[in-house]
Amino acid sequence: MPLEVVEARRLYRQVADQLRSLIDSGEYAVGSRLPTERELAEQLKVSRPTVREALIALEVEGRVRIRVGSGIYVIEPAGPAAPVPVAAVIEGPFELLRAREFLESAIAEQAARVATKDDIARIDASLVAMENVEHPGEASMIHDRAFHVAIAGSLGNAVLVRVVGELFDQRLNPYFAQLAHYFENPGTWRTALDEHHAVRDAIVARDPEAARDAMRDHLARSQERFAQNFGAEIAAGSPSGRSRVARSPEKPARAKRTPKKQAKSGTARRR
Repeated sequence: MPLEVVEARRLYRQVADQLRSLIDSGEYAVGSRLPTERELAEQLKVSRPTVREALIALEVEGRVRIRVGSGIYVIEPAGPAAPVPVAAVIEGPFELLRAREFLESAIAEQAARVATKDDIARIDASLVAMENVEHPGEASMIHDRAFHVAIAGSLGNAVLVRVVGELFDQRLNPYFAQLAHYFENPGTWRTALDEHHAVRDAIVARDPEAARDAMRDHLARSQERFAQNFGAEIAAGSPSGRSRVARSPEKPARAKRTPKKQAKSGTARRR
């Protein structure tokens, strides 16, 4: 028998696999409501973002339906479950945003030191385009990507430009797209645009610390927006709450984020 490739499963996939098994075994019948995100996180000893990524994965697979304000319900699969391609077993949305937060905050810090007038012009052009586009939509993502790539481009490093672009392009994966479906709207776009301007202003002011913090705050707040409550916590008394899920072998504790300091006076965009 030939050896098979051993592939480490990401934590959210482990959670999704466990919930899928419980659904298949009848522990959670079609039409029943799963425990809330908070309950699942407590039972599995994992973070709520990990649980959310798992639930989004199951929704993309057609196994559950998330009803904002009501809960997460098991649904009848539309057809035989199709195997998930290896390429589709990708990073979860929160894992991607955390990676971007770490990388792009450092890039913004250096951009404040080295960005030229031409670099600033490219950043400004992307912001003008973002001001005049509807969101959500394909055009808004194109201009959002251009903003982040323009900042990376100011460092004159093609590898960083490619990495930032590729990380941003993961927004097109089905899990990220499904999560964004619930929480992105014109209001969140306006807020994100203001955060972009704070990054731009700090770079123009040649303030590396403020630029780093502004980019970090932008991507941290993106995570917070995607982690908003589905509005189903009051469903804790549902019949499905009687079951306990086996504890996950990992425990990726993530401390609650405290707000970072704002960009220095004069660098934040005022309206």
